[in-house]
Amino acid sequence: MAIQVIKKERETSQNLGHRFTKTVRQSGVLLQIRKNRFFKKAKSDLANKRSALRRVKVKAEKIKADKLAKPK
Repeated sequence: MAIQVIKKERETSQNLGHRFTKTVRQSGVLLQIRKNRFFKKAKSDLANKRSALRRVKVKAEKIKADKLAKPK
């Protein structure tokens, strides 16, 4: 996915740079690079299950603590 901008006749280097920048922005290459900058490894099924169980347990503990803390 190479981006190529050819200098036109009587075009300044500033204009060429501006055109190149515009082409890069429109192509979406920078968005892809920024998106893939920090690779996150996919969790395994077991890890997903454990984290879900942990969330359920913490939620239950919080509800229990709230019930105990309420004055009657």
